[in-house]
Amino acid sequence: MRKLLLMLLVFLAVPGFAQKEFDGTWRVNVQSGEFKGHDRYALQDGVWHCYTCGPEITIKADGKPHKVSSSPYYDTATVREVDDHTVEITSEKNGKPAGTNKMTTSDGGKVLASQGVFITDNGQQISMTTVYDRVGEAPASGNKVSGTWQQRKLENASENITKVTYKASEDGLAMSDLLGDSYDAKFDGKDYPYKGDPGTSSVSLKKIDANTIEETDKRNGKAISVSRMTVAADGKTMKIAVQDKLRNQSANWTAEKE
Repeated sequence: MRKLLLMLLVFLAVPGFAQKEFDGTWRVNVQSGEFKGHDRYALQDGVWHCYTCGPEITIKADGKPHKVSSSPYYDTATVREVDDHTVEITSEKNGKPAGTNKMTTSDGGKVLASQGVFITDNGQQISMTTVYDRVGEAPASGNKVSGTWQQRKLENASENITKVTYKASEDGLAMSDLLGDSYDAKFDGKDYPYKGDPGTSSVSLKKIDANTIEETDKRNGKAISVSRMTVAADGKTMKIAVQDKLRNQSANWTAEKE
C-alpha cells in the first residue's frame, strides 16, 4: 500500500531561496509519473505469489483469510480468483479492514488495472488505480494476472496522497500531510522520527547542492526509499526522483506549489 506514499510524499527545501518558497502546501501531479522497474505476480495451482511485494508474499488463493507476518500495514490477507482474468485481494490488520485491491487484465491480457482502496491505522481511506503493460509473454497457465508488468500510469488518486504541507527553517524541515504522517528533521544526515506511517520509522535529510536535497526514509534502520528533489528557479515546481529500495524500482514526478 505505501509504495505509492514512498514515491509521492517527498519535498524539496533549498538554501539560497527565501524560506517562503518552501513553506506551504504542494501537490504531486500524478499524470507526470515516469516509472522504471517491474512488478511480478502469479496465480497458479491455487496459490498467489507477489514476488515484488516488499517483502515477497505467498498464500493460498482459496478465498479464506491467511496470516501474513511480513507487512507493517496488514496481518491477514484473502485472495479470491473472480475469473480467469481478475483477482481480488482483501486485507485486515488487528481484525479491522485494511484494504481491497482488484486486479483485472484487458486487451487480451496485455494490460493490467489495479484498483486499490486502503485504510490507514487512523481510519483514513486511500484510493488509486495503477495501470500496467505486460512485459514479455504471458505464462502458459494460470490466471491472466500472472506475469511481469511495467507500470505506465497512475489514475484516480485520492487527494490525501498527493498533497503535503511543509515548514522550513534555516537548518531543517517539518512535514505534515492529510494522512496524519509527519516529521521534523535537520539537514545533517542524522535519523529523526517519522510519525504516522507504520512502515516508516525514521527519516534523514541531506543537502546536495544549492537547489537539491536528498531524503532517505528508513524502516528499523534500513533504507527503504531515497528521494532526490530539485526545485525550479521560480520556486513553483520541483522535480522528484525516487528510488524504491524494497522493490528495486524508481519513479520521477513533478509537483506544483498551491
